[in-house]
This record gives sequence, structure tokens and C-alpha cells, in this order.
Amino acid sequence: MRMSRLFGRTLREVPGDAETASHALLLRGGYIDQLMAGVYSYLPLGWRVERKVERIIREEMDAAGGQEVRLPVIQPIELWERTGRKQAMGDVLFQLIDRRERPLALGPTHEEVVTQLFDRHASSYRDLPVTLYQIQTKFRDEARPRGGLVRVREFTMKDAYSFDVDERGLDASYDAMFHAYRRIFARCGVPTVAVEADSGAIGGKGSQEFIFVTDTGDDTIVVCDACDYAANTEKAEFVRPPAAAEEPLPLEPVATPGITTIEDLARFLGIDPARTAKAVLFVAKAKDGAPEHPVFAVVRGDLAVNEVKLVNALGGREIRPMLDAEVAEHGLVAGYASPIDAPRHVHVIADLSIPASPNLVAGANRVGEHLRNVNHGRDWSAATVADIALARDEHRCPRCEGGTLRTARGIEMGHVFRLGTTYTKPMEARVLAADGKPVTPVMGCYGIGLGRIVAAAVEAHHDEQGVAWPASIAPYDVHLVGLALDRDAAVREDAERLYAELTEAGLEVLYDDREESPGVKFNDADLLGMPLRLTVSSRNLKGGAVELQRRAGGAAETVARADAVARVRALREEMMGALI
Repeated sequence: MRMSRLFGRTLREVPGDAETASHALLLRGGYIDQLMAGVYSYLPLGWRVERKVERIIREEMDAAGGQEVRLPVIQPIELWERTGRKQAMGDVLFQLIDRRERPLALGPTHEEVVTQLFDRHASSYRDLPVTLYQIQTKFRDEARPRGGLVRVREFTMKDAYSFDVDERGLDASYDAMFHAYRRIFARCGVPTVAVEADSGAIGGKGSQEFIFVTDTGDDTIVVCDACDYAANTEKAEFVRPPAAAEEPLPLEPVATPGITTIEDLARFLGIDPARTAKAVLFVAKAKDGAPEHPVFAVVRGDLAVNEVKLVNALGGREIRPMLDAEVAEHGLVAGYASPIDAPRHVHVIADLSIPASPNLVAGANRVGEHLRNVNHGRDWSAATVADIALARDEHRCPRCEGGTLRTARGIEMGHVFRLGTTYTKPMEARVLAADGKPVTPVMGCYGIGLGRIVAAAVEAHHDEQGVAWPASIAPYDVHLVGLALDRDAAVREDAERLYAELTEAGLEVLYDDREESPGVKFNDADLLGMPLRLTVSSRNLKGGAVELQRRAGGAAETVARADAVARVRALREEMMGALI
């Protein structure tokens, strides 16, 4: 490709709305263009990158036994109602009405559609196992698109779905996809950490995310410093710091005028926050559309409520913070709410730390007053006791118990789920088992966002000058720069000849044939980030050589003109080999 004909242009200034390095560099390099919030056009360079990501994904999916299909974007809303996911997805689900007044959805994912497809075409255990995948456009009405390609409203996803007769088969299918994902990210040059994760609206019995660790990420993970335990904080377990072993003491009211936070309460009484019970009030929506109802969550004062865990403990119901006016309506006192004698209509849920911690200080449900020596089981009992606390730095590892958890930020690159019968059961999918009896197949699903791979590759491989693409997904293998082409016919002739030789050798070449200064050309080469740069100039031509430079660093080397193509091919093979 000649740069004089390449559609798109580079920008010298960082766009004002760019939030991350990848967002800025992809816009500056003319890889993408924003149409509106969370919606981007891919220009030729950007589309070449995404197509190479697609090729790697297809190779690994096919090698793992996947079969590619193409599923509809437009889906009847009844499918989503049948599995209960219309409400679970909430406002993220794009909905529309066709001319016949039929409600439809733009697919954010395809579990329902693929389950129906499977049920129509598979009838026996002999048809299993099967894994179907697609690379398809998805739509999600994100409330806060951000980070360029990281969180968008329209995007390309590879989603795969496995069907097996039993859990043993699911284990094999899941493991095959898990290892395929590891290879995909490695080949794309994106380092990831596999972490236990919450399954969210997808559902199922368990899942793992592949996280690219970066300070600009939306996700927070915890990693043990002594073993291989890693989890998203939405899911992470931990060993709670032990409470002092004490016999229950008599309840004792204590005046606490103006003290409404745990920090102020601990300071006022001269105690550790771990000796207090923290009340956090929410309003939950019922799945069946019933009225909202109040939720009183109690955790030990040195901990925080994990809202995702709380939602799961409540059966998946959405929650929101309770307003002060609502607190009073439900017979509670803001800042002094007490689980003791809480109104019957209030759902009281306690963290695992509460029953194990005697003699806590809790609210008295009277303004300006708390109670000492509050004990769960004696003074009050929660309707539900569950793990609803947030894992943080310095907590002990739940797996090895000797390690310490550390937190890090990251971007979710892929997610694999053990769905079980989450979709096959409500959609009444059946196959005949070996004994001739009908069984409900078990499923797994596996997603990768292609745009996120592109963005993460830039985040992982860039410097102040621009991108430094991994060789496997770079738009072109080599950036050929010709200097003073408009003034030196011999240089132009040699550059044109070298361009033809590289192309004939099977290399993909971006040839800068523009009438621009050396500074502009070198700056654009650094910004665009092809793995190798070849420079043809009058000085090199006189010496019978060309200059070869790796974008990712290292000194430039002078290569004999006759050896240029062979040297480029050798370096490309070396860089590709490093990504396997």
C-alpha cells in the first residue's frame, strides 16, 4: 500500500476526548474514527489489524474443534423473556419494534438463539459434543462508553457455545476453550491473567475472565502473592481477619451525638473499626416485577459491602442505595440504623464476619445513640447470612491462607462460562442419551471482544512516539520509507524496486511515497508502529545498503541492499516466533 493512496490521516495533537493511550494513538494514527459516543468506524489500517485478530481467533477456534456459524443480530424479544434475561440485561439491551409491531432486540450476545438452533438440529448424544462459534457484531447500550474501543455500544465479538451430554463433557469443552484463549492472547501479544469471575447476566455455575492488567482498566482483581489464586473483586473470596474470642456481654446504650460514620464512631469510642457493625441500606427490585423492597446489609466495620455479591445473595435482584426519605419510611434512622428489631418487611442480610464477631457496636435506631455488645444470634438474627464483603489489599488468601492478596486494575479481554442448563432447561432443549432417555444438554459459552484486543495490544506496546505493534497483528509487516523521492530519481527507482521485491516475497508493505520531509515521514512511521522500518536514501544508495530499524527498540542496522528482503523475512519470522 502506498501512503499517497492510503485513506485516513495522522494527527499531530492528542484528541481532547482521548482517555487512554490506546484511544489517543488509534485516533492519531487514523486507525479509527468516532461517529458518536461508543460507536467507531474502522479505517483501512484499523480494519487490517482487526482482520488479523480475527484470523488468529479462527485458527485457534478451529484447532480446538469449533465450527463457525453466523447468527442473526435481530432477535425476537420472546427468546429473552423465555430465559428471564430481558429483565436481567435491563437498559443495556437495545430494543426495537418492527412494522408489524413485533418487539425485537439487537443481540448483545447469542445464548438463546444458539440454543434454539442447537435444539432444531441435534437429537442424539451422537451429535455431541459440539462447539459453535461466530465473529459477529454485538450491541449494548452502555451507560458510560469509555476508553475508545474498550467499552463501546457496537462492537465485534467472537462468541462460542459448547453443548455436551454431561458435566464431564462440559469440563473437556471448557478446558479446550480455556487453553485456546491463552494461545489467542499470547499470539496477539496481549499478556493476560486468568481470574475467577462473577457470571453476571450470562448466568451459569462459574466463570473465568482473562484480564489485561493496566491502571486504565475498569475491573479490579485480587492476586495472591504466594499461590496462583486470582479473582475479580466482584467474585473474590478472602479470609476475614479473626475477631477477638469473647463471651457475650450485656447490651449497653452509649450516646454518640452527631456520629454517623464507622470512622467517626471508632474514633469517638477509641476502638478498632472491626469492633463495629456497619449498616448499609439498599432497595431491591424483585425479578417478577413486584414492588421494591428494603434491604439492610450488615458487615463488620473493617469491611465493605460487595454489591455484586449482595445482588447474587438476593437471587440476582437489582439494588440501589436507599434514599434518606425512604430510610425513615421503612422505620429506620439514617446513620443510626439497627438490625435489632428491624421491621419485618426489611430483608436483613449479614456478612459471614458478623456471626463470628462478638460484642460489636451497632446503631440503636435512635438519633445520637449506639449500642455496645451487640451479638448476632442473641440480640438479632439475619434472614440471610452470606459472603457479601469486598476483598481488598492485605486480606489473606482463601486458597493457601498463608498468602496475601494484592489488588490491580485491568481490562476484561475474554470471559469463559460454565453455563450448565441455564439456557437449555428453560428452552426445553433435549437429546437422547445412550440409554435412549431424553436428557438436557449442558452448555458453556466463551466470549472475546476483538476491539479490546486491538486496544490492549496498543496499551501493552507503545511509547511516547506511537504504537509498536506485535508482528502478528500489525497492519503491515514493514514500513518502507523513501527520502527525497521527488528530488532523486535513482532513490525513487530503488525504493520502487524494493517495494516490488518485498511484496513479491509475500511481505505486506506500507510504502511512504509521499512528497514529505524526512521528519514527517519518520514521525508517522513511529506513530503508526509497523514492526520494521526500511529507509531508502541517497546516502544509503551510494553505499549499496538500506537502513533497517525495529520499531520496538534496538539500534538501527545497515543491511546490504541485496540482502534486504531476506533480512526482513528473517526478522519477521523471529518476531512471530516470539509470540507463540
